[in-house]
Amino acid sequence: MSSENDNIRKSRVFVAGHNGMVGSAICRALRSHLSLEIVTRSRQELDLLNQAAVREFFQSENIDQVYLAAAKVGGIHANSTYPADFIHENLVIQSNVIDAAHRANVQKLLFLGSSCIYPRLSAQPMAESELLTSALEPTNEPYAIAKIAGIKLCEAYSRQYSRDYRSVMPTNLYGTGDNFHPENSHVIPALIQRFYEVIEQDQPSIVIWGTGSPMREFLYVDDMAAASVHVMDLDSDRYQAACPPTQSHINIGTGEDCTIKELALTLADISGFQGEVVFDATKPDGTPRKLLDVQLIHSLGWKHQVSLREGLASTWRWFVENKEKVRSA
Repeated sequence: MSSENDNIRKSRVFVAGHNGMVGSAICRALRSHLSLEIVTRSRQELDLLNQAAVREFFQSENIDQVYLAAAKVGGIHANSTYPADFIHENLVIQSNVIDAAHRANVQKLLFLGSSCIYPRLSAQPMAESELLTSALEPTNEPYAIAKIAGIKLCEAYSRQYSRDYRSVMPTNLYGTGDNFHPENSHVIPALIQRFYEVIEQDQPSIVIWGTGSPMREFLYVDDMAAASVHVMDLDSDRYQAACPPTQSHINIGTGEDCTIKELALTLADISGFQGEVVFDATKPDGTPRKLLDVQLIHSLGWKHQVSLREGLASTWRWFVENKEKVRSA
């Protein structure tokens, strides 16, 4: 016998980039929402770089909400080596999805950006108001400009068409499902990969790019997913009161940071590495410090739950257990 609730249409939520670290975490967070139906498409099923395909998808799938987590991402090396790819692919993906969602009358969308949108020498911690106040960090400027464009796209569609398109700017993310390529990945997965290799090869030392002095803030990906759902679910009046039309994004982070050296030594302890940790000062450091001001998201009722050491230990265990099938592209 079917219940009355069986006949109630569930809201269809498209998670763009569901196979990535962030997208998969958002899917995990959404599964407990019984009123939602999660819609996903692999890159083979839907090429987000193909405007016609994206428009056809939205016109046919009756989507109610979108989490735009699809992006081309990478660390300093990848950003420096492939700047054209980073700015072009991210601009195209964002433009295709946001415009197609609007054309299909999708009222709610959440765009996921990055803390690299802020100027290289921003006041610390970086408040939302720091956006576009001075020059960006050169090593990831193309990616940052693409993400800024995504914020402004959401603002523009919301202002011109009265859409409810929101943006969240996470700090440096890590966790299960990350990209563990030794050169193209972000700092935590790259370090985990390197520590695993030197331990397996019984090497006496590990060499890490830079001086170790830059300070970084890190957020466990499941915390980021919880924050994303929290922001999407905020009452429209409350969100708009907190986020004016020309400054609509919200920082997502822990409000705590550490040096790269402290991060490396923590991973050495977690992994059991007994050798020497060496820093190669001939390699670039990137931005000296990147700490987000998270007062706004705290005022809206969300705080992170996973400590850095707890998250690193969990990610290390997951990597070791899944070494043969981790993403390393």
